[in-house]
This record gives sequence, structure tokens and C-alpha cells, in this order.
Amino acid sequence: MPNKPVPSPEGSTAYLPLSRRSLLQVLGVGGTAAALGAGLASAAHAADTPPATADEPGEQPLTLKVNGQAQTLQVDPRTTLLDALRERLHLTGTKKGCDHGQCGACTVHVNGRRVNSCLSLALMHEGDEITTIEGLGTPDRLHPMQVAFVEHDAYQCGYCTSGQIMSAVALAKEPYGASAMEIKEAMSGNICRCGAYSHILAAIQQTRKA
Repeated sequence: MPNKPVPSPEGSTAYLPLSRRSLLQVLGVGGTAAALGAGLASAAHAADTPPATADEPGEQPLTLKVNGQAQTLQVDPRTTLLDALRERLHLTGTKKGCDHGQCGACTVHVNGRRVNSCLSLALMHEGDEITTIEGLGTPDRLHPMQVAFVEHDAYQCGYCTSGQIMSAVALAKEPYGASAMEIKEAMSGNICRCGAYSHILAAIQQTRKA
């Protein structure tokens, strides 16, 4: 068992047994001090070292017409239309669901046609006319499709509702959807996690008959 030196009354050095626990405590304190010293040295070195410059392309100008208003932005070339709408223009009615074009929660209109905005780069839409759910109707003057969704209780959690409505409005202008089966097929890109499909179908049918 390791010993530790202690002074004897005669001035000579005597050794007392050092327990395993005491030894580990001593080593632990020493190791911690060493680690702290190394960490502080690394931090000081990092502070003296200038930050590396990221080799990234600069932002590009982009002009859109969003909900009837001209918008000029500076965006990274990698920015999606969805992120430009939500993060730069703060139009958060358009939802980010799967971010892979599989759920339809991010559906907007581009020049009148429905588009999954998460799959489309913002810079691809220079000069395009974009319509989001905010531009479809207002609380005081709802779009007929919004009215139908309310009347038929065509939502539960509501997360998919914006995309469902935007897709349904675009469908009403397409030469398709005369039957319930066609509507279901045309709306298959919009997923409802709550399963309110029968209510959504009824709302779309009501609006198409109006």
C-alpha cells in the first residue's frame, strides 16, 4: 500500500500508509487541475487565432410579388422558398412539415399553380407571383374554401390546414376533380395526420358546386 511522508518529532521523515481512496482523490485533483490548465491554454490560443473565413457564396438579390405586394430580399442561394417566406417575410401561415415534399403542409401558389415551397429554391422564383394562406382571405372576409373548411370542421390539429386549403383552391381551377375519387387523387399530396379526409372532401365538394 502506498505511503505518505510525515515529519517525525526528531526531524526525520516517517511514512504513513496512504489508503486507496486517498490516492484516488489525490490523483483526481491533480488530473482535474491538469485538464483545466490544458483547457485554459487552448482557449487562450483560440482567442489569439483569427476565426477562419467560411468559403460560402454571398447572398443574392431576389424580387417577388407576395400576396400582391412587391418584396425585395437578399437571400442565400440555398434558401428555399418556404424559408424565405417564413424566416425573411415572417409569413408563418405556410407550415414546415416534413421538409421533403411529402406532406404538403408548405403548399403555396406560384403564378396560380400549387407548389411545395420546401422543394423550391427562392432564387428560382425571381419576379414570380406568390400567394400564401395570408393572401387568400382575412378573418373578416374569408375565402369560400376557408368558409367551407370551417363549416365542415375539416381540421383538427390544424397544422396541415393551410396547405390543404391552398391545394384545394388551386385544384378548383384545374380541369380535374369532378368526382370524389378524382378529388382524393388530386389531394393525395396533402397529408392529414388527424385523418379528417372525409371532412376535407366535403368542404372541397361544397366549394366546387358553389
